[in-house]
Amino acid sequence: MSGSNSSSPAVGGGDARRDEPLTLTVHTLPNPGEALARDPAATRAGRLKMLLLLLVAASPVIASYLTYYVIRPEVRRNHGELIEPQRPLPHWSGIDAQGREVPLDTLAHQWLFISVADSACDAQCERHLYLQRQLREALGKDKDRVDWVWLRTGAREFPERLRAALASATVLWVDEAQLATWLQPAPGQRLSDHLYVVDPLGHWMMRFPAQADPKKMLRDLERLMRASASWDRPGRP
Repeated sequence: MSGSNSSSPAVGGGDARRDEPLTLTVHTLPNPGEALARDPAATRAGRLKMLLLLLVAASPVIASYLTYYVIRPEVRRNHGELIEPQRPLPHWSGIDAQGREVPLDTLAHQWLFISVADSACDAQCERHLYLQRQLREALGKDKDRVDWVWLRTGAREFPERLRAALASATVLWVDEAQLATWLQPAPGQRLSDHLYVVDPLGHWMMRFPAQADPKKMLRDLERLMRASASWDRPGRP
């Protein structure tokens, strides 16, 4: 009897363990409504990232233009007058020294330092041409970002006495009436009294006063070179 009693607990314990129910882990299934709600949010996030990338890429240009045209901490020191609104290069053509038509808008993608004068080129015209060449040279490493341009009016014949001196200049004959629809002098002045600046985007943006101070003109040109250094490069694409 004692042997049968001693074996009962072991048998009972083993049966109890075998009779324990199995436990299963149930994972929550995805909610279709939540998935649909996340898709528009992901789309908006993707668009925002794309916009941020575009802003980062364009930030050098935006920053330089905001600095020079909007914030303009040195605006009171400008010698040249900023033109607002800026005026894009016109779509009509000039005539070069070889008699070929050159569309003015093909001069874009370089800074343009422009003078205007009759082809006979009086003393003021010669002074302006000399200033253009000297100020461009004074820009040093930045000079290749600037083209000096003479837009001549009057007679179409090229002034041969100036050909050698203008070897590095862009010289175009233009119709004076057409030119007056783009460039304009200050009140009481003539077109030929000023020197003009066009930015690489093709916009006339500055006019120097008649009898401008060369040192102050150079400071303005240097500021323009610094303000655009992050995005402007020499030459045309």
